[in-house]
Amino acid sequence: MDKILEGLVSSDHSVPVKKAIVKMVVEAAEKEVTEEQCQSLFNLTTRLVLLGEDAFQRQIGLQVLDAYARYHRPEFERFFSKDFVLTLLQQGYGQLDRKDPAIIDYIHCCLRLLISCPSVLEIFSVIQVEVLRMVCERPEPALCARLNTLLSDFVQCIPRDKSGILFCQQLVRTISYFHCFASQERELSEYVGQVTKVSTLLQNIWKADPATLLPSLQEVFAIISSTDPSFDPSIALASLVQHIPVHMITVLIKSLTTDHNVKDASMTKALCRMIDWLSWPLAQHVDTWVIALLKGLAAVQKFTILIDVTLLKIELVFSRLWYPIVRQGALTVLSHMLLSFQHSPEAFHLVVPRVVDLVQSLRTDGLPSSKAFLPQFTELIHCMMYQYSGFPDLYDHILEAIKDLPKPGEEEIKLILNKSAWTSQSNSFASGLLRQIGKSETGKTGLVNLGNTCYMNSIIQTLFMATDFRRHVLSLHINGSNMLMKKLQMLFAFLAHTQRAAYAPRNFLEASRPPWFNVGSQQDCSEYLRFLLDRLHEEEKTLQVLESAKPKVASPVDTSSTDPTGQTSPEEGEESSPAETKPLKDGRTLIETMFGGNLITGIRCMQCNCISEKEEPFTDLSLAFCPSATSQDSPKPEGPSEEPKGLCQGSVNGGSEIPDPGSVKVPASNVIPMPATNEPPLSVPDLVNYFLAPEILDEENAYFCDKCSSLQRAERTMKVVSAPEYLILTLLRFSYDAKCHVRRKILENVTIPPLMRLPVYTPSTPTHCSSSTSSPLQVDSPESSENLAKKLKPSQKDEEEEENDRIDGAEQITRGGEMSVQSVPYVLSSLVMHSGISSESGHYYSYGP
Repeated sequence: MDKILEGLVSSDHSVPVKKAIVKMVVEAAEKEVTEEQCQSLFNLTTRLVLLGEDAFQRQIGLQVLDAYARYHRPEFERFFSKDFVLTLLQQGYGQLDRKDPAIIDYIHCCLRLLISCPSVLEIFSVIQVEVLRMVCERPEPALCARLNTLLSDFVQCIPRDKSGILFCQQLVRTISYFHCFASQERELSEYVGQVTKVSTLLQNIWKADPATLLPSLQEVFAIISSTDPSFDPSIALASLVQHIPVHMITVLIKSLTTDHNVKDASMTKALCRMIDWLSWPLAQHVDTWVIALLKGLAAVQKFTILIDVTLLKIELVFSRLWYPIVRQGALTVLSHMLLSFQHSPEAFHLVVPRVVDLVQSLRTDGLPSSKAFLPQFTELIHCMMYQYSGFPDLYDHILEAIKDLPKPGEEEIKLILNKSAWTSQSNSFASGLLRQIGKSETGKTGLVNLGNTCYMNSIIQTLFMATDFRRHVLSLHINGSNMLMKKLQMLFAFLAHTQRAAYAPRNFLEASRPPWFNVGSQQDCSEYLRFLLDRLHEEEKTLQVLESAKPKVASPVDTSSTDPTGQTSPEEGEESSPAETKPLKDGRTLIETMFGGNLITGIRCMQCNCISEKEEPFTDLSLAFCPSATSQDSPKPEGPSEEPKGLCQGSVNGGSEIPDPGSVKVPASNVIPMPATNEPPLSVPDLVNYFLAPEILDEENAYFCDKCSSLQRAERTMKVVSAPEYLILTLLRFSYDAKCHVRRKILENVTIPPLMRLPVYTPSTPTHCSSSTSSPLQVDSPESSENLAKKLKPSQKDEEEEENDRIDGAEQITRGGEMSVQSVPYVLSSLVMHSGISSESGHYYSYGP
């Protein structure tokens, strides 16, 4: 029979004749044949199946093999032995490579013929080992799909126990190497089908053995979080997501976001690649997993990752909206990313140029799904344009394109924005995490952003870093629980003694928030600071009046004594000394003592030389930028005009949720030596010098002189006559563009010296008609830092011995025998930075020791 069959294959007979001869050979299988004839026939049919020139020859081989194996089972069992299977899987067959899918198909066919034979158990054991080896060699999708068919029909071939876990992990990694370079629809469809078969195999294994699921998912995360630039995992991994039980989302996201071993760079990579999965056509629940991870990261305040990923991937997510098969999932992710990214319009403006084209495409493609999708998309666009309404030129063409579509109401938009903010994306494990983990390596406790409250958090941390102020606050005797100073004392005590990583100052926010600050809106930190200091000052003044009206009755706020057992900061060297807690018997409030100074504004008529002076208190100096950005060494104009100095400059709103909001950072890492150049960069002392420099009042700003009884050209000067214990400097980084009617941020770099000196005038011989000028500010060891938003500086008390020596040797300058100038040193204590390019949004964070 083997010779007949071999002759048939090589003959030129017609197909009907060949089929008739094959039928005869198959029917002859019922007859008795010798062992040698069986083995020869099995070899021939195997060769036809594996090496046949065309599909007809392979079909002949399968038919004859099936017939003779059924009627001669013992002979076939001896032929298809475990050794033969091992040879096929390790060496191939003839010129056929061992990785050829035909090998797996042949073994699959033979196993069906031997399923009832005892020897098949030995073959199963061999295949269990070999399939594990095969997936470790990263086979192509076609071979993996054939393996899926084999292992699905013969589950006994699937590795068990530890080998089963390893097999799943290696199969996951194999999927990550799948790549399709085909451009034809048929080839793409075939590739997707192969991947789907492999993912289905994993699903079946996970159901049969749940212990393999978690290690498999850990392997998925290890793959997508890899930062190896030479490895780009396939988006075919998305096919696994639909097989992961949805109820495991919370557990898995919690595990990922709270694992301290997962670096931010790895988490960023993982999230970016999960977003890439939105392009996989048949994957379900990818958007659910992406949003769950985004919310999990927001809950543990990994805002840097969220910002980086949003800016990196927002355009790709938007581009998926053009494809109906993945459109809905892409819109869900896009909406979450844009609506939660509320601190800056940067992400939204990346996709603005594409909005009109997409709207037009959705109107004209004729798909029912597009018609239903369009209102959802335009609602998102309306929300974003409402959030960043200061860009009408960018939005006009969008409004024109969607003018006939439904528009959500203002209250509905506000509700959507409020619930979508990063601070709203909390979950059950986030609050528990903040209580469980201890302080950071800095030993400091952070403040939780309660919804655009970084303006408050940064100020609280800055005040807390003012050592003397903190000590006085903690040592006060306060009876009234509703007093703002009492709440500040409790907050300071908690920050000083808690072991938590972060604290949520909700009570203090409610008590200290200015009435005109809208809940959840971004605000200006300098405006908040002034309001807070004024409230504390007026509160204590009121108590002083009540105390004076009722002698012998203790005041709720006792600033004249300290409590020996009162709360103090646990930091080193913070035991109160008499100098630090000396009684305040001069009638000044604590705010006046710590932050109060006095400034004399003098105007000299340049016609009669008479001077009019007015002394005013201050708690901070607002420093404008010189229009010409003059440096410290540059000669000053004789009289900068009043208009450029005012320049409508102001402060900025901030409150976005950025990593570790309100946390204190060490400034040393951001202070580098100032480069030695002929034109050094602008510095804080430069701005102070500009603030104190004489100004000429002329033309429209001319001064009305009482002595001359007419408008005259005059010179205005400002002199600090009383130096505060802590000097607060506010940089006015925003100017009004009268041409475009918008506020713009001044992005000029400003260096921040660790030590600076402020010229302070002390009265000598009084006079009425004399000229005085401010002494140039002296700087010791100038160093540079990032742009400044607010700076809080302590006086010589923080480094008493060093600063006393400096004061003893300070230069005493006398100008015309009228006022002497003392150079008072200040050490950089802390500062608040504003991050952002717009006056409408941004983020504040603080630096401190």
